[in-house]
Amino acid sequence: AAAAAGPGRRLLLSTPIFYANGPPHIGHLYSALLADALHRHRGLREAGPGRLSTGTDEHGLKIQQAAAAAGTSPPELCERVSGLFHQALTQAAVSFTDFTRTSEPRHQRAVRHFWGALRDGGALYKGSYEGWYCTPEECFLPESQLAERRDAQGHPCKVSLETGHQVHWTKEENYMFRLSAFRDPLQKWLRDNPHAISPDPFYQHVLRWLEEDLPDLSVSRERSRLQWGIPVPSDSTQTIYVWVDALVNYLSVVGYPETHSEWWPAAHHVVGKDILKFHAVYWPALLMAAGLAPPERIFVHSHWTVRGQKMSKSLGNVIDPFACIGRYTVDGFRYFLLRQGVPERDCDYYDEKVVKLVNSELADALGGLLNRSTALSINPSNTYPCFSESCFPKILDYRGTKAMGRASAEDYEFVASVASLPLQVASYFEGFQIYKALECIALCVRQTNSFFQRHKPWKLNRKDPAEKLWLDTIIHVTLECLRVYGTLLQPVIPHTADKLLSRLAVEPEERGLSSLTFLPRYNGKPCPFEGRQLGPDTGILFQRLEKSRQHQIETKKL
Repeated sequence: AAAAAGPGRRLLLSTPIFYANGPPHIGHLYSALLADALHRHRGLREAGPGRLSTGTDEHGLKIQQAAAAAGTSPPELCERVSGLFHQALTQAAVSFTDFTRTSEPRHQRAVRHFWGALRDGGALYKGSYEGWYCTPEECFLPESQLAERRDAQGHPCKVSLETGHQVHWTKEENYMFRLSAFRDPLQKWLRDNPHAISPDPFYQHVLRWLEEDLPDLSVSRERSRLQWGIPVPSDSTQTIYVWVDALVNYLSVVGYPETHSEWWPAAHHVVGKDILKFHAVYWPALLMAAGLAPPERIFVHSHWTVRGQKMSKSLGNVIDPFACIGRYTVDGFRYFLLRQGVPERDCDYYDEKVVKLVNSELADALGGLLNRSTALSINPSNTYPCFSESCFPKILDYRGTKAMGRASAEDYEFVASVASLPLQVASYFEGFQIYKALECIALCVRQTNSFFQRHKPWKLNRKDPAEKLWLDTIIHVTLECLRVYGTLLQPVIPHTADKLLSRLAVEPEERGLSSLTFLPRYNGKPCPFEGRQLGPDTGILFQRLEKSRQHQIETKKL
């Protein structure tokens, strides 16, 4: 029942749980904002009960080593870093309903139960395993994914081709998961669900992986090497592999093993491309082995570079989200990441780019439009004025039609594009293309400014009855456009959208997407806003950002 499509169904949206070995950066924030925008958009559609889960992944060798290097204990390091993630997501207005920490008893109980389900289903066996282990990535890598390099002392060493992290030869007696047995079921799952992984290039990537050899997976580590983790039930010499532990968070958050079926498998995971294999190959296989269905959808995004370079601690170019929010405001930074981030390819961050985009689209285009259309010199009664059908008569096909009333052919085209905007935006959100939704809104905002500029309402004489009708119609159309933009922008810039809608006197219960209609008077229907007193003037909608003297925001040192 949970997975049935349609209104009223439950849906879990999730971010990855973030690794607690260092402070948050903008890549983490981007994952969370994508999931948050989807969650908020769904809430505005009143599509049914929804949850947004996030949290921190707190076990594993990397954390054990990071704590030792920082002269602290793993629990103390995790407490501090998890607190930073909680704070960053809260400051960025991520509307999460659940924050999971893998160190919590409820999560550990779920992991032990999941392990039992794998064991009882015959999916685990004990075997000797040797290979190149990469601690930063917490996984074994095949020879094909390695390259020869020299370490800091000039000695030859092997590193991961993808990340450049050093690997070490490791030989252990571990529990193995029969991943090789799940190649056919995984291929069938993907063939039957072509939208299970979006965007499509990532779906194709996973299909290619499944054509290659799929070796069994080591799912535990020797306890003597790794103490910081959940012990294997009934074998205290082994620790459960950190990725198995972490992936189960998507189940523990919905009450596994007792009440998860109310939600699972109606889950949409938002993940970065670097953890695609874990989510699109290992996780579905583990779920099948435990007698559960794979998640409904996996949305994958790419990475952020800084002035064309990969973000890394060694380059000192890791971008601190706290500093960005301070510099660009919460909504300014949310808008930049969601407007500029394209899931299929890496995107580049630099200060001047943020300032230019946010000033041009939020401060000038959107803020300027609100300012001009509500100015007392143009709208002295401070109301939502009346629309005149005689000035702007309905035309069934505006293409190739001569101007009617006072409206031009261009005006009809513009009104048609705003009328189609809500459905267009909804389909882009559905397809995990939030940047395209924002592109369409920005284009319509520009068209509305052109409409306003074209008819120069400030030159019309309010005392002349015919001119007053047209003047009021221009303002009515402009405010209707702003109301649509404010409503559609709520998932992305919640504070600014609220300010805009409050200025237009749109009540909280009038802000949903299911009831969003544009310019009803054009279609001969009543407009509930007509004649309504506008809300209080709260000043500039979005303050222009200053150009920065210091082009790069330094990372905060932990």
